[in-house]
Amino acid sequence: MTARKSKKTNLPSEIVCTEGKHSLFENAIRKLPIPVSSVFVGDDGKITPAAFEETESAFVCKEQDQTEKVFPKTMAKTRNVVLRGTRQTAPKAVKGKRVAVLFSGGPAAGGHNVLVGLKAVLGKDNTLLGVRRGPRGLLKGDLFEVKASQLKEVVNTGGFGFLGTDRTKIKTQSQFEQVKETVLKHRLDGIIIVGGDDSNTNAAFIAEYLEKESIPCSVIGIPKTIDGDMAAGKNLPISFGYDTATKIYSELVGNLAEDAASAVKYWHFVKLMGRTASKITLEVALQTKPAIALISEEIAEKNISLTQLVDDIVRIITLRRLKGINHGVILIPEGLVEFIPEISALIQELNKVLAEYERDIKDLPTLKNKLEFIYPRLTPYSAQLMAALPDDIEEMLILDRDDHGNVKVSQIETERLLIEKIRYKASEVKRHTEKYFGEGEGKIPATPEQLQQLQAMSLSTQSHFLGYEGRSGKPTTFDAAFAFALGLTAGSLVLAGKTGYMAAVTDFDKGGTILALPLTGLITCELRKGQEEMVIEKSLVTTSSPSFKAFAANREKWALDDLFSSPGPIQHWGPASRQIPITVALDQGYADYKTFNLGEEKTVDFED
Repeated sequence: MTARKSKKTNLPSEIVCTEGKHSLFENAIRKLPIPVSSVFVGDDGKITPAAFEETESAFVCKEQDQTEKVFPKTMAKTRNVVLRGTRQTAPKAVKGKRVAVLFSGGPAAGGHNVLVGLKAVLGKDNTLLGVRRGPRGLLKGDLFEVKASQLKEVVNTGGFGFLGTDRTKIKTQSQFEQVKETVLKHRLDGIIIVGGDDSNTNAAFIAEYLEKESIPCSVIGIPKTIDGDMAAGKNLPISFGYDTATKIYSELVGNLAEDAASAVKYWHFVKLMGRTASKITLEVALQTKPAIALISEEIAEKNISLTQLVDDIVRIITLRRLKGINHGVILIPEGLVEFIPEISALIQELNKVLAEYERDIKDLPTLKNKLEFIYPRLTPYSAQLMAALPDDIEEMLILDRDDHGNVKVSQIETERLLIEKIRYKASEVKRHTEKYFGEGEGKIPATPEQLQQLQAMSLSTQSHFLGYEGRSGKPTTFDAAFAFALGLTAGSLVLAGKTGYMAAVTDFDKGGTILALPLTGLITCELRKGQEEMVIEKSLVTTSSPSFKAFAANREKWALDDLFSSPGPIQHWGPASRQIPITVALDQGYADYKTFNLGEEKTVDFED
C-alpha cells in the first residue's frame, strides 16, 4: 500500500495571525454593528451630537445644606436638574475642542466602546486625548492623542486595556493644582472620568475646583462598575460592565451546578464580587436558580446572626439530603461579612479604634501584640467574637485596609468561614438526630430509612471566588451598545459646554432615553477612616424591589430540588444575544428581558 502524502498546511502561520487579540472571534466582533439611539443620528444618517434640555426632575440631596457648602459653584450652575438629550435638527458645528478621557478604578467590559462613542461624536474637527493609567496619569499630564485607527482595533473588545487604570483619589489641594496644570498645559476643554462612585465623586470635586478657578473645562462622569451599585432608579438602571460580568459568572455557576449534579457529592461555595451591593449575586441567582443564594442586604435588614445564617443553610442541606440530594451550589456576596449584624458592629468598633490608635497599633511588632492592644478597647461581645474568628480573618480585619479605610473584603475568605461552621453544624445534626428530627416544633420529619441514609453521607465542599474573571471579558451586545451610548452622551455634554454631570441612559427597551444627571444630586455622607466624607451614594438591593421579590418567591423551591439552569456562554449573535439583565428588566417594569432596544444598528464610521 502506498503511503498517503500529507497535504501541506498553512496552519502554523494561521496560528501566528491570531496573535495580538486577533482570534477568529475578536476579528468577527470588531465588525459587528452597534445600536445607536436616534438622538445621535442626523438627517444624513451620520453620528451627530445631542442637544440637552432641562426636565422637570431635580435631585434633592440628603445633606442639602452641607452639599451646597462644598459644591456652591456647580450646584448654582446645575441646580441639580436632570437634563434630557434631544436630537439636533440643524446642529451647529463645534470645532477645535480638546477632550481628555480616563478610566478609573477596577476594569469593566465595554470601556473601549466608551472611547469609540467619544471619538465618533467629537468627529474629525475635535481632538480626543487619552489619559494613561487613570487619575494618576491626569495628575502627571500623561496624555496622548487617540487615533481612529487605534480605536478600530479595540471596538467591541475588552475592558480598560487601551488606556489602563488606577485608583488614585484626587482630594488634596496640591492634587487639584496638578489637574489645573494639566488642563492648562494641554488646553483641555473637557475631562471625562469613567468610573464608579468614588471616581464620579472625583469628577464632582474636580468640576467644582475648576469652576472656582474660572477655568472653562467641562468635567463629565460616566457610570462604570460591575457591582451594579452605581445606579439611580429610573434615571440610571445600571452601570456598564454589570451585564457582561453577571453573564460570565452565570455561565460558570451553571457549570458548577451541572458538575455538582454529575459528581453527586460536592457542595460548591461560590463567592461573587460585589463588596457593598449584592446585585451581582441576585442577578446570577435569577439566571441559574442555585440551591442557596445569600443576599447581604436582606441579612442586615432582618438582623440575621452568623449562627442563624449557618442554621438556615444546614437546614436546606439536610432537607436535600433527606431527598437523596447531597450536592448543590451556594452563592455568597463578597461583602457578606460586613452585613452580618455582629460582625458589622465589630467592624464599626474596629474602624474607630484603628482610626484613633493607628500609630500605636502600627508600632507594635506582632499580630498577637496588636490584638492584645485592641481587645480591651472593644465591647466584651465584639472582643469575644473577634477572638473566635480564624487567625487570618482577624489579621485581615485589623491590618489590611484599602485607600478609603475599608476592609478588603475580597481577600477575606468568607466562604471558608461559612464552610467551617456549616461542617461543624451538619456534623452535630447527624450526631444528635433525636434533637433535630421527629415530631414537634422546629423538628424535621424523617423516616428511619432517611435518617440511615443521612448518617452515611459526608459533606464534600469546594470553594471558589469569581471576581476578576468577569471584569474584562468581551462585552455583551448590551454592554457594547450601552457603553457606546454613554460615550456619545458624554462627548455631547462637553460640546454643549455642560459640566458637573454624569452621562446616563435609560429606557433600554424603548430605544434609549439619553440623560445627564447632576453629580451633586447623587452625593451623600459616608464614614471613611472614622471621618465623614462626601461621596456618591451606592445603590443596594432592596427587599421591596421586584427582582428581589421574584427571587424570594422561588428560592425555597430551588432549595429543595435540582432546578438549576445553565445560561451558557455569552452570545453576540443567536437567541440570547440581545438580553437585558433580569434584575434590570424586573425593577424597571419591562415586558420581558429577552430583547433590548437602544436604537437602530449602525456600522460606526469615524475618522481623524
